[in-house]
Amino acid sequence: MRGYLVIVFLKCCTFSTLPTWKVDTITTRNSARIAGVFYLTTWITLILGLALYGPILNHSAYVFGSISQAHIKTGAFLEILAAFANIGTSLALYPIVKQESASFALGYVVLRTLEASIMMVGVLPLLALLTLNRDLPHTVGTSGIESALIAIHNFSFIVGPSLICGVNTMTLAFVLHRSGLVARFIPRLGLFGGALVFISGTLQLFGAIHQVSDPTVLMAIPVSH
Repeated sequence: MRGYLVIVFLKCCTFSTLPTWKVDTITTRNSARIAGVFYLTTWITLILGLALYGPILNHSAYVFGSISQAHIKTGAFLEILAAFANIGTSLALYPIVKQESASFALGYVVLRTLEASIMMVGVLPLLALLTLNRDLPHTVGTSGIESALIAIHNFSFIVGPSLICGVNTMTLAFVLHRSGLVARFIPRLGLFGGALVFISGTLQLFGAIHQVSDPTVLMAIPVSH
């Protein structure tokens, strides 16, 4: 799994004064807590969704005898909820980030929304597998179509929660580093981790590393703790 800058949201909830930004402390703390809730919702629903239809993503178990249609539909629904929560995180943080830079705040919302949109696009081919299995069950020649549909979902995860995630993580980390809202090591960790996630996505895109592999996990650690 690729991580996000969860430590930023949690740390934001613990600060009682904001020496650099002229904003109401209680409002800021509440916004940060809401962002934290959205963040946790994003990853709880995403992990549960992938766990439900995970076996078909590596082409090892696309047999409806071993994974039910209900599992795929539920997993897709949870992934859609994760995408909405992803957008909610950026909207909750928008008024905080805007105090430092309106352009970066807007850019962060746009990037998170783009990431969420790509996640939703990745859900569609998995739902299309249901129609393919219903209308053309056990038909010779459909295995290539099935593989292509699964590949669309897998590539959506490379583009969204890897490449775009890396950019929006660095965007938020840069603003936090410039503002002094949180301890300096937090945004520095975000800048470093976001860059690693982006590099990881690039390597996956060009086939240098596998989507689920030890290097992928290791490169996500800085922004997942």
